[in-house]
Amino acid sequence: MLTVNVDLAAHAYPIHIGNHLLDRTELFAPHLMGSTVALITNATIEPLYAARLRSTLAPLGKRLIQIVLPDGEAHKHWETLNLIFTKLLAEHADRKTTLIALGGGVVGDITGFAAACYMRGVPFIQVPTTLLAQVDSSVGGKTGINHPLGKNMLGAFHQPQAVIADTAVLRTLPARELAAGLAEIIKAGAIADAAFFDWIETHIDALNRGDEAATIEAVRRSCEIKAQVVAADEREQGRRALLNFGHTFGHAIEAGLGYGRWLHGEAVGCGMVMAATLSQQLGLIDSATRTRLKRLIAAAHLPTQAPTLGSDRYLDLMRVDKKTEAEHINCILLKRLGEAFVMRVTDHTLRAVLTASTQPDTAAEKPNT
Repeated sequence: MLTVNVDLAAHAYPIHIGNHLLDRTELFAPHLMGSTVALITNATIEPLYAARLRSTLAPLGKRLIQIVLPDGEAHKHWETLNLIFTKLLAEHADRKTTLIALGGGVVGDITGFAAACYMRGVPFIQVPTTLLAQVDSSVGGKTGINHPLGKNMLGAFHQPQAVIADTAVLRTLPARELAAGLAEIIKAGAIADAAFFDWIETHIDALNRGDEAATIEAVRRSCEIKAQVVAADEREQGRRALLNFGHTFGHAIEAGLGYGRWLHGEAVGCGMVMAATLSQQLGLIDSATRTRLKRLIAAAHLPTQAPTLGSDRYLDLMRVDKKTEAEHINCILLKRLGEAFVMRVTDHTLRAVLTASTQPDTAAEKPNT
């Protein structure tokens, strides 16, 4: 087992990474202070792993409440959140009740938001079961739900007590979900660590097939990068915004197509290509850098051509973004691989990128075989 620590002054916590951690009672015990635990999962994960986790928790003698949510991004809304509140209240859960999120990013985000709100704040633990959740959404304390007008626009910062990332559960992950997680791994290298980006390029075939050693290393380094950024800027007042590379475009794709049609990682992968195109058009990076990023995203089996929504629709959706200020759109751009920054971009410039990104690319930019 590897452990990465998120060093926050008010609330530090561990990220445990390794195989078969779901069975280790001692990893959960220090974080369950009350007499009641609420296990929150979804209809897909419950038959796979809920019984195992209940068995792991059984020796601790806690009263267990189980809440099974519908699966998918399309259900990441207020009605699903209210299912959690209703069950907690009906079961008389108190302020020492710990919520455990067993699932992917949707379960983690919605459970964290419920924990932030219930009785004005109760503890929770992240047990992410997708690669994307293990490397990104379970770490950093961002919680929330979607609104029809914007992704993750309702939420709170609420840090978990611990993140327990069992990489063995990724063996049941569909190929499409695995690829979605690779998007956030590529993002970490692109914005913060050129050497890690090189490593991902070298190991992309191993990552695609779920190689155990490569996956653990990718999760470890991605979590390490995010933990460092979060420790420096917990509430996204500055540097933490860089973690949204590709997300301004990606969130617009998700909302524009309808939540769930593209996975979050698919939209972010395409969004990173769009952000790299914008960086190139502004003279920040050369075409070779954009090509290199696009090739890696394609090699991870992620889309690189944006869906045609229309420039006006894209811009409207991009304005519903937490980085937008006075309707001015801020984008995360590349100075080079391994270094990113935030820049305000005009509508005129964005329209040119949106036009270029929704047209078939005739350049020979296919992944190496």
